Amino acid sequence: MDDGQAFPAYVAVIAGILFLAFVYFAVGQAAVLRNGAQTAADAAALGAAQDARDQLREGWLVVIGDPDQWQQFVRGEGYDPGRACRKAAAFASLNRAELRYEDCVTLEFGFTVTVRTEGTVGESIVPGTDERRATATASAVVEPLCSFVPPEPSPGPSTESPTEPTPSSTPPVEPEEEEPDPILELTCGDNEWEVDPDDPVLPGADELFRVRLTSDDE
Repeated sequence: MDDGQAFPAYVAVIAGILFLAFVYFAVGQAAVLRNGAQTAADAAALGAAQDARDQLREGWLVVIGDPDQWQQFVRGEGYDPGRACRKAAAFASLNRAELRYEDCVTLEFGFTVTVRTEGTVGESIVPGTDERRATATASAVVEPLCSFVPPEPSPGPSTESPTEPTPSSTPPVEPEEEEPDPILELTCGDNEWEVDPDDPVLPGADELFRVRLTSDDE
């Protein structure tokens, strides 16, 4: 084969190698984009759950002097899902992804979010990929860690028929309604927290609730 015949073949081989290199690079970019999307989704789901956890502790502190209202917080209830989803969107944005409000779904004890990356593979790499973005979904839950023995309910009014007083007797004195017994102990996992009824305080948010990502089979 003379030089005139070898040159076109050489060009064809080089062109093929360059094309494969671009394809492999595009595949690599797509994988990086998918990984980035999953990182953003995980961060957003955890951000929502952590905000809900902080809200629960804040709300609990407001009613800490009224033990009758503790149970809702021990059950992981009593927070604003909208605020938590806004926090999730902020975490997604920090990781170069977009989280729309309707893509932040409240679960019984947590959140499922779906994010979409801001970046794309890019038209300059492979034609037709300039609008191709990656999406990812993640879920996180808030798990209450504490329990307590609720106060004894106050005794109700007596159902016995009142005795008619005689003219010389003193009218009976109505019994005062007793205050419920204060809660003196809060059990959080393996820790026992003594509660001072005169100056009640709470452990930290991470000791009251656990936040974690969940898998699809949970």
